[in-house]
Amino acid sequence: MKYSTKVGNAGEFKTGCLIATPARARTIFRTTKHRDYVERATTNSAHGKTVVLALPDEIEHLLIVGADERTQSESDFRKNVEAASTALAQLPVPNAVWHLNDIDVTNHDVYWKTRNALAVLSGALYRFNEHKSHPDKDSHVRRVSIHTDRRTRANTLRAIRHAQALDAGLELAKNLGNQPPNICNPVYLARESRKFGRLPKTSVRVLDEKQMQAMGMGAFMSVTRGSENSGKMIVVRYSGGRKGDAPIALIGKGITFDSGGISLKSGAGMDEMKFDMAGAASVLGATRAAIDAKLPLNVLCIVAAAENMPSGKASRPGDIVTTHSGKTVEILNTDAEGRLVLCDAISYAKTMKPAVIVDVATLTGACVVALGSHASALYSNDDALTRSLEVAGQYIQDRVWHMPLWDEYQQQLSSPFADMSNIGGREAGSITAACFLSRFAGSVKWAHLDIAGTAYRGGVRKGSTGRPVPLLFQYLIDQLS
Repeated sequence: MKYSTKVGNAGEFKTGCLIATPARARTIFRTTKHRDYVERATTNSAHGKTVVLALPDEIEHLLIVGADERTQSESDFRKNVEAASTALAQLPVPNAVWHLNDIDVTNHDVYWKTRNALAVLSGALYRFNEHKSHPDKDSHVRRVSIHTDRRTRANTLRAIRHAQALDAGLELAKNLGNQPPNICNPVYLARESRKFGRLPKTSVRVLDEKQMQAMGMGAFMSVTRGSENSGKMIVVRYSGGRKGDAPIALIGKGITFDSGGISLKSGAGMDEMKFDMAGAASVLGATRAAIDAKLPLNVLCIVAAAENMPSGKASRPGDIVTTHSGKTVEILNTDAEGRLVLCDAISYAKTMKPAVIVDVATLTGACVVALGSHASALYSNDDALTRSLEVAGQYIQDRVWHMPLWDEYQQQLSSPFADMSNIGGREAGSITAACFLSRFAGSVKWAHLDIAGTAYRGGVRKGSTGRPVPLLFQYLIDQLS
């Protein structure tokens, strides 16, 4: 998908589809032969409602969306862009012009409207057909232009540049997440990540199991041990900022398939455990967006990629392992493996002295019980970092909810045999998982996003959502202001 701007009288454009409010549609066509047709079509307009008119003219289709009110709430604006995006995806047109700036949203400018509208459109147009012998019909739309004027064009172009970059990041994250686990294993993730090395100001390093063993990453090794597919620690560095500036570290859990290991999961829904690498996909996607947008900052992206499988070599409940940090962990449940690969990744990231660390993981079912699929859980040891992530998520509608990280929860991780256990019992499962990770972050500014409920959908609409790529990318953009 390509985005651009268009300036001028929309009624004179040649386009497959013009998207407009009822009021703008009437204005454009009031002196044409289509006037009565358009008048009738806009009689019962309402937020979230669309009407498509086929016009045998330079404008082939008119997509009328929403109500007549020029000023809209955020909620009504989102209803309208979702309805317009869904309708546009079904039209057999190669291009469209969106008359977006007829709408005023309280406390938001043209940049916000353009970013949010194109983010919704990107989701509506996405398809993953790679493994179908008879692929689903793709949307015909290849270019969407935002109608603007000379006063707002610079801000619109900036929004389009960022929207285009986010599209690339979201597509990468969704494509990785939607691949089947017999294809997307740790070696595949490493191979796809190495392609980042072709991009400007970017380098890639991949640690293999022998190197990780030598570096003392016993927690990571305890997870990958049971699989025939070797684990990888993938490090992508984007040096867009000044030399010497501390990077922002994004760490992703990359369990390409999670059987639970010896603590085997039940069979129902186990196919969805291919999405347990969504954290890895999202940090790679956010890094790709930052690179494409040429953001002037440094990003350290680390992916802890492994498979969690049962075998004669797999870890057992009761095993004790020594982590990269030197701390020891008693493994009480091998299905709490994400925190084991992440703790070594966090310790490793700290050796590169990042300004902040944000780790992202489909970590706990308890998070889904608590928050459902609307918000990701946010834990942090730094109030400013917490607020920055909350603001970024609210801005781009990829929201988080701040969860407690109190000392009282830490005692649930006590072990009589090691420094800690890898689970804290049935109560507060998402919180105790975050408490476990906090012990490895130490004094570094750190945040943990549990995306178990937001990273993918199940059922008939099964698939990766790409979240929280929009949040992470917006957070990176916000660090420039």
